[in-house]
Amino acid sequence: MSDAKTSAIQKYQNLVIGQPGFLALAKHEFIHTFISGIPGALGLVLRRLLYPFILGRMGRNVAIGSHVTFRHPHKVFIGDNVVLDDNCLVDAKGDSNKGITIGSGVFIGRNSILHCKNGDIVVGDNANIGFNCDIASSNSVEIGEKVLIAAYSYIVGGGHDFSKTDVPIMDQKRVAKGIRIGAHSWIGASVTVLDGVTIGESSIVGTGAVVNNDLPANTISVGMPAKVIRQRDASTPAPKEEVNGDQ
Repeated sequence: MSDAKTSAIQKYQNLVIGQPGFLALAKHEFIHTFISGIPGALGLVLRRLLYPFILGRMGRNVAIGSHVTFRHPHKVFIGDNVVLDDNCLVDAKGDSNKGITIGSGVFIGRNSILHCKNGDIVVGDNANIGFNCDIASSNSVEIGEKVLIAAYSYIVGGGHDFSKTDVPIMDQKRVAKGIRIGAHSWIGASVTVLDGVTIGESSIVGTGAVVNNDLPANTISVGMPAKVIRQRDASTPAPKEEVNGDQ
């Protein structure tokens, strides 16, 4: 069916719900209209009871803050003891992707966005994502266990081809290689990680860095673009001016 012949409700259902049928629409609309915005303990309890009816999986002791928005929720899988703070967006949109998997013990700060454009996002157990972060995937974004990502960081798992000068960039094909952030790493505040990058395990990336190439494990990197300044040494912790990872 052409876009011109698609009704507004059908477009909304394709964009937000990701499943056909009135029942899927009704469940989603009831929960998001009447339950998502309730503040305090009552809201936490009601969301804990009702969100399993629309999510792919929701583990034990999950706390979902007010005004958290899910898109294509049947492809969102949440482990145990997870906290999603207020105003987050979790968007698993795609025609053939697996969606978003959030491991157990994960904390995602308020106003943060995890969104797919036919890609997948996997957040490992006990990872901590600060407030106002943006994690985008058009292929695969993997965040290892116990990774710290500080506030205002941007993980850019995809982009556009721009080789043709006679065609608008938005009309050229999407390109996406994926991103992997190794376990136990610390991504400082306002860091940008570009598509195609692997950050090795137990690495530290300093505040404001732009990561456009792979970084080895157990290193400290800073700058635009990020460059390794030294290996990590347990006996000489990084000075505070090198890394800022406050959540």
